[in-house]
Formats: sequence, C-alpha cells, structure tokens
Amino acid sequence: MNNFEFFCPTKVLFGKNTISELPKLIDKSHRILMIYGGGSIKKNGVYDQVKKALEGYQLFEFGGIEPNPKYETCMKAVEMIKQENIDFLLAVGGGSTLDGTKFIAAAAKYEGDNAYDAILVREEPVKDALPIADVITLPATGSEMNNGAVISRLATNEKLPFHSDLVFPRFSIIDPQVTFSLPQKQTINGIVDTFVHVMEQYCTYDVNTPLQDDWALGILRTLINEAPKVLAEPNDYEARANIFWCATCGLNYWISLGAVQDWATHMIGHELTAFYGIDHGQSLAIVLPRLLKNQKVSKSKKLAKLAREVFGVNETVDLKAADKAIDNIEEFFNSIGMKTKLSDYEIDSMDAAEKIKDRFNKRNTALGEKGNITAETAFEILKNC
Repeated sequence: MNNFEFFCPTKVLFGKNTISELPKLIDKSHRILMIYGGGSIKKNGVYDQVKKALEGYQLFEFGGIEPNPKYETCMKAVEMIKQENIDFLLAVGGGSTLDGTKFIAAAAKYEGDNAYDAILVREEPVKDALPIADVITLPATGSEMNNGAVISRLATNEKLPFHSDLVFPRFSIIDPQVTFSLPQKQTINGIVDTFVHVMEQYCTYDVNTPLQDDWALGILRTLINEAPKVLAEPNDYEARANIFWCATCGLNYWISLGAVQDWATHMIGHELTAFYGIDHGQSLAIVLPRLLKNQKVSKSKKLAKLAREVFGVNETVDLKAADKAIDNIEEFFNSIGMKTKLSDYEIDSMDAAEKIKDRFNKRNTALGEKGNITAETAFEILKNC
C-alpha cells in the first residue's frame, strides 16, 4: 500500500426529510446565494423545501447552471456575489450544480483577471474560496463529499477539472426521496458515472490494498444489484438510497487511499462531451470498454478479480477472465439502457479519434496509471468506439 493523506471535512446528513435540518447548519448572519440548474428543483418540490427551511434568512438565488457547467454562466454568478456581498453558497441540485458552485466559490475570491486560465488551465492552487454546502438531488458525481469539480468552456470547447480542499462542502444533505422523480435517463447516467468512478480507482495494478479493493467491488456489486430495482420501480426508497450512497462513496476517495488511480476514461470522455455535447455518463460508457480492451494486459489481475468476485466468472486464466469482465461490464451498461458505441449517437469514430488525438498532441497528454495512454493510444481506443 502506498503512503496517503486523507482529509474530508464534509458533514453528511443522509435520509428522509433531512432538508428540514438546514436551519441547524447555517447561521442566520450569512448572506446566502442558492445556486441551482434548469428548474427541476421547482417541479420536484426541493426548491419549496429549501425556501421553507431558510425562511427569514438573507437568501438570494441564481439559476441556470447547465449540465457540464459552463464557465461563462458561472462568471455571471460571480458578478452577482460581488454585487450583493454574498458570503455563503448553497448548491441545490445535481453534481453539475455543485461543480459549478465549487468553481464559483473559488472564482469569487480570485484576485486576477482570468479565473478560468488560472484555476483550470494553469492549475494554480486556490488560495481562498467562499464557504459552500449543498442539497444534492442526483446520485452520480460524488461531488457532495469531495474537493473536485469539472467545468466546461463554450469558447474553446474544453472541459477541465480542478481540485482544492477549500471547496469541500461544509455539509451535504442527501434525501433519496428527491430522486423519485428523476428522468430514467438521468438515473442511468448516474449509475454509469458511479460505476466508472469506481473502475478508475480500482482497475489499475495491485499495490496490496485488499480492503480498498473489497470496498470498490462492493460498490460495483451493489450498483449491479440495485440498478434493475430502481429502473423497474422509481419510488423504491431502499434502492434509491443504496444507489445514492454508492455514488457518494464512489468518489469520496475512500477506495483510492494507498492505491493507484487511472482516470483516462474520464479525460477522454470529457473531450467527447466538449466536442459533441453527449452526456458525461454516455461518454464514459463508450470509452471504458474499449480502453479496458486496449489496456487489458496491464490491468488483467484487477479485471480478473472483478470478473470472479462481481460477475461470478469461473475462469482461472487471468487474461481470459479479464476479457469476460470487460464483456460483462458492457452488457451491464446495455442492460440498463445505456448505449456504448459512438455510432449510437451518430458520431464518426475516426472523426472523434482524430480531433482528440490532435488536442492531446498539443497538450503533450499522457494518461493512465502508467502514463502510457498518449495521443496515439487515445486514437487507437477511440477508433474502436
């Protein structure tokens, strides 16, 4: 096991009717900006619950954060923060809303001219940020218990991540009841996103982290078991709760401690979203099986363990078991209604491969746990997608 540091200051309130706990968590002296997305929280009752809980507070609102939150939109929120002297941010919505809020919190305190270049392109350390918290309504990104975010920019067709301990949520409220009304597409995207988060941290090479491996495989087993239940019965509270906690634990860093991580599927997937506008979960489902095929030899031990312990494969040869693991993963995605080919979205695989190869060449990109997924490797992966 490798050395590691772990820090997570986020308080989690999980369960039914926890939104009513908001007054116990935020002091009335704060000038709060509630940040949300396209308005779904007004349809599912979450908006009204938050407004009721914070009655009597100095509460301002900023709506319109998109899926794959846009830099341009986030900077409009920064302007409002400065005009109204906001000193606390409350994200109410899914992972994109919270990711956008994390960037807004950092950008509002950035003293230079271009927060995008500083924080996302040059990856300068964030020196200060407004305090944030969230009422999370979509199980997917795990942003509610980590210090990362991903932001897109329309002007350059880019989608880039950043991390800072200053943007850990102070608290996260998770009420699985609010996910009952989620469109099935969003539920499926969230399941795939969570699954791939786990794979990025688990499926590398062994450094003797048996506990972390078992946590990771447990999350995958739970997702596979609970996904059909929640798709068949959207109001199944227990299934919704189990999937939501899988999403949170899938990226709160527990399973990565002391282990080796990949994240190449995400970085390639981000480019597909940036260029073609497909959903994040869709991009991951397309890339992961082909990337695993490409990297099968170096990942064979972990893939074989997954095949045997998650999918019940009875195969003693690791490389053969690895093949079956990859096939089972793609079959699982397809079984819940997720398509896994670029052609399913009318995207030409060679066009995508060329575009992303060119971008990675310009950035001198080297991805994966061994840094061996170069622009050329990404091209080979994508042309088979």
